[in-house]
Amino acid sequence: MAYPLAGSLDNIGRMNIPLTRTAFALAIVLTLCGMLTSQQTSQAQRIPQFENDAVKVWKTTVMPNAPLAMHTHDHPRVIVALSGGTMKIVNEDGTSEVHKWETGKAYWLSLEEGKKRHADANVGDKPIEVMVVELKNAK
Repeated sequence: MAYPLAGSLDNIGRMNIPLTRTAFALAIVLTLCGMLTSQQTSQAQRIPQFENDAVKVWKTTVMPNAPLAMHTHDHPRVIVALSGGTMKIVNEDGTSEVHKWETGKAYWLSLEEGKKRHADANVGDKPIEVMVVELKNAK
């Protein structure tokens, strides 16, 4: 069975419009996916390192201008600043304090402070990277 050539060209012309719309829609979806991916990478990254009955260790990177959600801690912690910076701690009651963490130094974060509901924000212009050692059995 033979098909007329003119009909085939006509069908190809009609297919260009849906293909153009599909390509446009695909471009929008890919752009949105890229935006979501960049937003996800701007959030804090928590990478588990080690855990046993006594401690839990993780590495966290807090990006500038990407505040963490309100949270509490159930155990005291030692923070070792791998890449230091300035962190603002905003408590649920509206009070706040600023901590300057120097690269290579360790800091004690008490259970009492950790139990206060708070949000952390890197107020500098570079990522802050810390190793967190949570002491599960400390009183």
